[in-house]
Amino acid sequence: MLFNIFMLIAGLIALVWSADKFVYGAAAFARNLGLPPMLIGLTIVAMGSSAPEMFVAATASMEGMTDTAIGNVLGSNVANITLILGLTALLGAIAVSSQTLKREIPLMIIATAIAGYFLHDGMLTRIEGFMLLGLFFMLMGYFIWHAVTNKKQHVQDDEDDSEVPKGVPTSKAVMWLVVGIVLLPLSADWMVQGAVGIAKAYHLSDLVIGLTIIAIGTSLPELAACVAGMLKKEDDLAIGNIVGSNLFNILAVLAIPGIIAPGVVDAAASTRDFYMVLATSSALAVFILLSGRARSLKRWHGVVLLCTFIAYQLVLFQV
Repeated sequence: MLFNIFMLIAGLIALVWSADKFVYGAAAFARNLGLPPMLIGLTIVAMGSSAPEMFVAATASMEGMTDTAIGNVLGSNVANITLILGLTALLGAIAVSSQTLKREIPLMIIATAIAGYFLHDGMLTRIEGFMLLGLFFMLMGYFIWHAVTNKKQHVQDDEDDSEVPKGVPTSKAVMWLVVGIVLLPLSADWMVQGAVGIAKAYHLSDLVIGLTIIAIGTSLPELAACVAGMLKKEDDLAIGNIVGSNLFNILAVLAIPGIIAPGVVDAAASTRDFYMVLATSSALAVFILLSGRARSLKRWHGVVLLCTFIAYQLVLFQV
């Protein structure tokens, strides 16, 4: 049991660290190749915080643990909104831009509804997996097109430029890129193996372990990014990171178990847990819409979100 806990913790630490180094190396290498900061920010940097979910989903799927992979996606999206935004809102009100409210949040809810439609029959097929992945690439293409044609493009360039490492030698960038590529799947495997051992010891299902321990662990990069955004007074960075991560999870990461290990999905995932994802995503939009002209998440919203997270965890562990 102690060994499983060690594997889980070591895997989590290595996973978060290697994801950060992978993004650092990939972004620096892309800059050295001459790619625009805007393009790097919209692709490599934006996806970086969801790299742990992606590699855990792939590892779990290849080991036949489809429910763990799906639980990781659904649990991470719930944790991102209830736990991460809840904790971040306690630091102070999070202002939300009109673009995020009118474009990104509705897209997140629509993507969640589409995923729910695919899961409602208790199956996730390979075709549905490829459809989710196709929607993800279409969405990324739209974001890139919108940024390129935006009249305020120079402002976006400045914002993205601050996120991309500067002055990194190509050899160093490639080194960290390789370290990330090698360590990410290894650490994901350690984490999954440790979680499986704990699940068996406490008679937890593959789905519950994905919804709880693994989901919370893989959401740590989002927590770090949100807190950093609040401390820098960059509210859009905090809320945008969560919405972007949830979009990436529900389209790109959920596609992985569908493509690698299609088949039957735990009934609870397609009902209870999907409805929880949809409810928390919708609640985020409602809270912001009803917050008045300020359009923000307030501290009391954070309290409600945290209480929701705790209640959900209690329900899961009592099953």
